[in-house]
Amino acid sequence: MSFLPFARPTIDSSMIAEVAETLGSGWIASGPQVLAFENALSKYLSGRPVRTLTSATAAMEVALQIAGVGEGDEVITSAQSFFATPNMILKRGATPIFVDVNPATRNQDLQATEAAITRRTKAIMPTHFAGLPMEMDALYALARKHDLRVIEDAALAIGSSWRGQRIGAFGDLVSFSFHANKNMTTIEGGALSLPTEADAQLVEKLRFHGITRLPDGTRDVDTPGGKFNMSDVSARLGIAQLAHLESFNAKRRELAAHYFKCLDSDPPCVLPARGDEGHSWNMFAVLLPLDQLAITRKQFIDAMHTREIGVGISYEALHLATLYRRLGYKEGDFPNAERIGRETVTLPLFPEMSLADVERVCESMVQILRMWRR
Repeated sequence: MSFLPFARPTIDSSMIAEVAETLGSGWIASGPQVLAFENALSKYLSGRPVRTLTSATAAMEVALQIAGVGEGDEVITSAQSFFATPNMILKRGATPIFVDVNPATRNQDLQATEAAITRRTKAIMPTHFAGLPMEMDALYALARKHDLRVIEDAALAIGSSWRGQRIGAFGDLVSFSFHANKNMTTIEGGALSLPTEADAQLVEKLRFHGITRLPDGTRDVDTPGGKFNMSDVSARLGIAQLAHLESFNAKRRELAAHYFKCLDSDPPCVLPARGDEGHSWNMFAVLLPLDQLAITRKQFIDAMHTREIGVGISYEALHLATLYRRLGYKEGDFPNAERIGRETVTLPLFPEMSLADVERVCESMVQILRMWRR
């Protein structure tokens, strides 16, 4: 029986051929394919300006810079996300202010967010967990009320939508990831969807050393930039992937629905919130009933691996990482995020899976949980 990973990109022979054609073109750094990919992304997101970068992490760093976040500022973010989000806040010299999450959706609690706002708050930086959109109307109403920027961590949410509008087709600054385990991939890569063309032009400077080209052909730098420009090779793969994104996401929804149908264990796991047709299902993360088991999460994962099934962890409680304990955070601060961090496992979910694969995962889980029930 072949090993079933928890994530795998879908890259077919035609996509490989298109990448090979770009490699043979002689233009492999940023060029016409990057421009074409950005135009395709902009069209997909209802005409909003979009600029690509080397990763979603780079996109968030640039977005924080565009928002003017710096020394002495605070940015409110979720305690249940990936390390990149608070890391980039701290890298900008600002302080990440964590808040707890809704235990069902695992998205940032907006009541807790409002309670955390101070005179130093510059922005809100929520994550669309697993591709399930935040309550967008409430999020932006809160931001307008307190005159705050919003930087959406939509790394898991390309193709997700809120009330018929795609995430990134509206709002403020929206960052996407095209890493290999996301709904579409450029191998490594990311993008920013932006509210204005002026912001897009600023991204162009910030992703390439802060350089501005002058009329006489020389260059100038008036703001410190990094080196975050995407290659044409990655962009060519992105163009091909974007063309299949809707079918990829439709398959993910079908697989997620089958998990809900088949995963009936004893003791029961806590399943993710179902969402609606706007959920793009980057991953299917369940909470294990560890208080009713005689094994640890690591032992459960190892048991699944012996059955040739890959399992991930998404995500740890961020405030308990060593870096953020140094800011004074401790166990007990955010109970929902901490429970999710202790009990979460990410099950296989990618478009090339079959319904039989889902059944295999569920059957293996049921056997292990029954075997090790207290």
